[in-house]
Amino acid sequence: MNKIFEKGGKLYWLHSTVDAFETFLRVPGTTASKGAHVRDCVDLKRIVIIALIAAGPAALFGMWNVGYQHQLAIGGTGAHILGNFWYGFLRVLPLYVVAYLVGLAIEFGTAQIRGEEVNEGFLMTGFLIPLIVPVDTPLWMLAIAVAFATIFGKEVFGGTGMNIWNPALLTRAFLFFSYPNNMSGSACWIHYNPAKDTLVDGFTGATPLALDGAAQYSTTVWSEFLGTIPGSVGETSTLCILLGAILLLWTGVASWKIMLSSVAGALFVGALGDIAGVSAVPCWEQLILGGFAFGTVFMATDPVTSTQTECGKWIYGFLIGALCITVRLFNPGYAEGMMLAILLANTFAPLIDHVVVSVHVSRKAKKTYEY
Repeated sequence: MNKIFEKGGKLYWLHSTVDAFETFLRVPGTTASKGAHVRDCVDLKRIVIIALIAAGPAALFGMWNVGYQHQLAIGGTGAHILGNFWYGFLRVLPLYVVAYLVGLAIEFGTAQIRGEEVNEGFLMTGFLIPLIVPVDTPLWMLAIAVAFATIFGKEVFGGTGMNIWNPALLTRAFLFFSYPNNMSGSACWIHYNPAKDTLVDGFTGATPLALDGAAQYSTTVWSEFLGTIPGSVGETSTLCILLGAILLLWTGVASWKIMLSSVAGALFVGALGDIAGVSAVPCWEQLILGGFAFGTVFMATDPVTSTQTECGKWIYGFLIGALCITVRLFNPGYAEGMMLAILLANTFAPLIDHVVVSVHVSRKAKKTYEY
């Protein structure tokens, strides 16, 4: 780095910003002056890169699906693969631009004020935000939501690694409770221009969850699994999400315990709903509807906001799956439940870890006393 940006230089106040750009694609040429306690090539930057690659298939498919749903809405066949993808790419790109501009501006600004290094954590957060909101979300609303989540959900707690709630989900929660008309209904899930596009008769852009499992265009289990249904940009394709899950598990970035226990919790409550006759779809179909798969793979496994103990991960994941299906079955005003389930589990994650550690210490002390 140029000496003018180092301590004592004229532009030292820009040190963290220059350092962030300089080390974005390369490892800094610094060495430890004392003995290093941890010797590992895996750092935050590499974890974020792996997570970005894992979320790539869901993002690319989501862009194609935006164009595909648009074609179906105006009476087309949706057969032009590249045309659908390009249409969706142009509609999703502004969401990414706004999310990254607002979020990174706040990240860089707070790093400069604190005199700290800029963390790479928002690279993943900014990538996920456009994937969990409707494609027609007004950009000014998204900007306000991203600013709120970044400042009050992350920076006030100390920045990356210190936040209690997942910033991406907090963005969606802010939009949902502040602008509910733009986050629910039929119009927000499919992009169309009222001045140019004429919708086909009987058109509805509602998701399968909102229609109790019977969506438009003869929705089948296969289309729900593949993702050719209305919904948030990156949440519809369970197949693409599973591809990302395989990469996260293979590299050890995400916890398989959280994923498996989340599925177990959802199936448990879903099965009870099937037995009681209060569920419109089988318990296993709940796993491929809404944001369950995306939330389980990319949100629940966030290493910062999830539990840290191994036993706690089982409890944490089960709680998420159970709460998600409970909301779906017993809250008629909100068809989806994954967002609220994860945010609530984030809140209780420290308590879960505390109880697990306390019980372990108590048992160990009891055994020692007996001996």
